[in-house]
This record gives sequence, C-alpha cells and structure tokens, in this order.
Amino acid sequence: MILTVEEAENGKTLDEFLRGRGVSRRLITRLKRTELGLTREGELIRSIDRVFSGDRIELRETDRERGHEQPGVPVLFEDEHCMVFDKPPFMPCHQSMKHYDDTLANEFFKAYPSLPFRSINRLDRNTSGCAAAAKSRLAAFSLQRSIKKVYVGILPHIDSAGGRICAPIARERESAILRCVRDDGAFAATTFYKLADSGNLSLCAFIPETGRTHQIRVHCAHIGKPLIGDELYGGDTSLMDRHALHCARVDFVRPFTEEHFTVYSQLPEDMVRAFGKNIDVKSL
Repeated sequence: MILTVEEAENGKTLDEFLRGRGVSRRLITRLKRTELGLTREGELIRSIDRVFSGDRIELRETDRERGHEQPGVPVLFEDEHCMVFDKPPFMPCHQSMKHYDDTLANEFFKAYPSLPFRSINRLDRNTSGCAAAAKSRLAAFSLQRSIKKVYVGILPHIDSAGGRICAPIARERESAILRCVRDDGAFAATTFYKLADSGNLSLCAFIPETGRTHQIRVHCAHIGKPLIGDELYGGDTSLMDRHALHCARVDFVRPFTEEHFTVYSQLPEDMVRAFGKNIDVKSL
C-alpha cells in the first residue's frame, strides 16, 4: 500500500501519520519487524522519523502464500491480495459452535490453510452474493477503507421509485440477535431504488451508507416493507425460506494499486423464482 503525505500532515512523525490514516499500532509494529515493511521512496524509514508533504510511504507485508485445494464455493475474483466468493444462502461466514466445518472460512482454508480468514463484508448466514476476504492484514486494511456494496432485495410492492431511509439502529433489549429502530441507536442510513415490479412485489437495490447489523432488513421493516422471507422482521415467508437479500455488486480499489474493480454476482435461483423474473445485475 502506498500512502502520500498531504499538506496538513507535513512534519508529523511516521507513527503519527500512519495512526492518523487508521493504521493500528499493532500493524505498525508488525511492519517494523518486516524486511522493507516501511519505506519512503524505497528507503527504510523509522516510526519516529518526520514525514513531509508529497512523501510516498510504502507499507509492505509478506504473510501471503500460494493456494492449495480449490474451494467448492465459486470464486468471482482473485488476485494475490484478496478473493471475492459467490456465497450461497444458508452458509455462515465464520465458524461457530453449531457451524464448524460448513462456513465460508472453511472454503478459504481449503485454498490457504495457514492464513487467517479476514472477512471484508461479512454477510448474514441467509444472505447470498459477493463476499470478499483478504489474504493479509494490509490488504484487509486497504479493502475495508475502499469497498462499497450494492444489495438486491425483494419487498412487498412499493409505489415510490426509491429514497433514503435514515433511522438509528439499536440492539433489541430482550434479544442478542434482533435489532430495531430506536432514538438512542447508532446512526444508520440506506439509499434504495426500485429496479422492477412483478405482481405485488418490487425488486429493489440497496446501498448501505453505514454498516449496522441487519441494517437493510431493519430499515425495510421500519418503512412497513419487510423483505420477503424475513421471518425475523415480519416478512412474508410463503415464497422463500430465507430473507430475499443478495449482495449483487462490490466495488473496491485493488490493494497496493490505484486500480478500481467491480465484481458482480447474478441473482440466485430462489430469488428469481420468488420474484417471477430475472434482471442482469450488471445494469446496477
């Protein structure tokens, strides 16, 4: 990763500069112990050295490794820094007591058994679509700052062409899982627009501006249009046995470069069947 020092950062120590850019102290320590982990214009630089406007600071980490077995879940994109899986519904991202060997993390470990699984956009167990994972801490840091997501969901028919839902989200007091809209909750905003109608259903695209747990699901329920199949938040379960939400597109800057990438995942069969027609997500 290459970071360029701005005018307002002129004269700061390298440590102050990196911390101001969101690099953790643990990662700075790790980079200091890595050969050529921290350099300026190709020369080693110490964390106590001053940086100046226009300096190009390079952060380099070397904990990536070659793959082994191919994952069973389709891979939509892969380079030396990250992977984007096409996650099926009903598969958790992370291991737990009830899900030890059937997760997206297990699929990542097939290819990279000695690397930790660093999920970038964690999806709920029943949400399908683009799920990115990084192969190093530096790549994870870079991707978390640049990634943007577009989801597609099925709702009861809506008359409007779209809008913005701005409603604070909090943990439901009696539940460890449920979330709700409440005045003392954390700020949350979701932009949405309608893609198509089919009978008494609408297919909508959602762009979350924040990343709260169950954000899209809670916001849809808040406006009286819970996602089809979302039993947890009052959705109609007659058409689907899971909530109708799919991460159809991710945009990100490829780590250590200025290259912008867009990766798409087409709608899964259960959502196409429930809605009664398909769309090409590349039109999003």
